Amino acid sequence: MTKTAFIAIVGKPNVGKSSILNRLLGQKIAIVSSKPQTTRTKIMGVLTQGETQLVFTDTPGFHKAHNKLGEKMNEAVGDTVGGVDACLFLVEPRGELNEQELQLIEMFKKHKLPVILAINKIDMIKDKQELVDRIVYLTSLYDFFAVVPVSAFEGDNVEELKSELEGLSFESPHFFPDDTLTDQPERVLAAEIIREKILRLMDKEIPHGIAVAVEKMREREDKEILDIDAVIYCERDSHKGMVIGKNGSMLKKVSTYARQDLESFFGIKVNLHCWVKVKLDWRNREGLIHNFGLD
Repeated sequence: MTKTAFIAIVGKPNVGKSSILNRLLGQKIAIVSSKPQTTRTKIMGVLTQGETQLVFTDTPGFHKAHNKLGEKMNEAVGDTVGGVDACLFLVEPRGELNEQELQLIEMFKKHKLPVILAINKIDMIKDKQELVDRIVYLTSLYDFFAVVPVSAFEGDNVEELKSELEGLSFESPHFFPDDTLTDQPERVLAAEIIREKILRLMDKEIPHGIAVAVEKMREREDKEILDIDAVIYCERDSHKGMVIGKNGSMLKKVSTYARQDLESFFGIKVNLHCWVKVKLDWRNREGLIHNFGLD
């Protein structure tokens, strides 16, 4: 008997949703950075263990939108919650829930969803009583299917979380071949790896005004080399100069780190070329948001 569950991973920005997805799958498919709103689109990850297949959707952080891209990201969260079997709700180990997190709980109630609460970043908690108090507070807000304190950074309790998630599955055929890892095309994964390096290397507002499009991705017939041509789009001319850097230093650094990750992920030598172009205020232009595959 095969079993399946479609599970949305939800929470506020920068709570560790992509990190926990990568931990659950045992391989990195979602980019991670210390900056909020790193994930812009729904990323599906598939975990098949024996007869059970769990299909995860890593959603953008649910936040107060400040532009059309932000609105699209929030719409993606709402659409996902309304179309899955269950949710994995990630929260911080301290502090009150914000307005968006409380809205998510209202969505759970509306759809009568089974929800597993994962309290992430427990490596930051030294006093166990503080964690107990946190659980008492959170469980007063919703009748969760299970509560699992975890550390996506350290990997603590990830196996326990998997066990609880498997409890959400029900008798059903598998919807993906058992060796499937993600639904994301290779070009999208490559573009996201490049964008991750920009997020990690650059500060302030510039990284969130960046989009990456892979225009060519082709393995050579005569050599085991993967040629990738990518364009990094900025919102302003001044940002273009910063992404390129003095004498091309920043762009070279981004390309070098991205190439290393690309070679590790695809298991082949990569020849990466990156260009930088300007698309003014693209985050408020629906046509460009669509062209970048972010709707």
